[in-house]
Amino acid sequence: MTDASRDEVVTDSGGTMRRLDGPPSEAVPDLGVLESLRRSAYDVPVRRAGGPPYLAPGDVVTWHYGHSTDVLRVVRDDVRGLVAWLPAGSERLAAMPRDGRAIRDRSLEERAAMAVARDYDMVVLPWLGPGLLRIAPSGRSWSVWYFHDEHDGAFEGHYVNLELVHQRPTDGSKRVHTRDLTLDLWVEDGHTWLKDADEVAAGLAAGAYTTEQADAIHGLAEQARRQLIDARAWPLDEDWEDWRPPEEWDERLTLPRHVVETARAGST
Repeated sequence: MTDASRDEVVTDSGGTMRRLDGPPSEAVPDLGVLESLRRSAYDVPVRRAGGPPYLAPGDVVTWHYGHSTDVLRVVRDDVRGLVAWLPAGSERLAAMPRDGRAIRDRSLEERAAMAVARDYDMVVLPWLGPGLLRIAPSGRSWSVWYFHDEHDGAFEGHYVNLELVHQRPTDGSKRVHTRDLTLDLWVEDGHTWLKDADEVAAGLAAGAYTTEQADAIHGLAEQARRQLIDARAWPLDEDWEDWRPPEEWDERLTLPRHVVETARAGST
């Protein structure tokens, strides 16, 4: 997916990825300054993920990034974290600009301004591309996504999505709540790339992030390099690259209607 002969590439989403050389810094991010970024349509008691009761293999769970929502099938859930499968074509709830222009057709500055103004509607769209394994280690501010080629199924790389530590409803509802933090890492063929630093900068300029929050997000990327990627910590120390779902688990999933309605009501 990347060109190892270059140090910077433009991604399909319009941002940039920069190859990281040298060891990560010893940055210790202040995650407390990021907690104010949490948004949820659910006003219910929550707990940190990683403790019982656990979800059962085969359960359908909704994964909430604020009001945006994906629907996945549970592969495994225990003290280490949640492993879940997102089948190709599954429904997802995503922000759609009210003027009809796609987000990817806008500059990073326009996207940031739209997010701050909440000038969008929540619409149901399909997950594009092949199915995806997504793993959220307990107590960590990231999840790891396993990408495979949609034609021959070959493993392509790990996508480390920086996000808030996962929370779950205390009533046992099959939901996980977090918030995407824009900045990501891509790991392929022994190289680590920093993705969307320019989008974080646009968010800072638009007021989506404070300076302290932007610094914490960049510090989190260094922490993930040090504690996850370089350390080959879980889940990178297991062979999830070769895992494939049972055939009956690979059918597209639909979002529960009450989840869509609640998210839409909470986003207005």
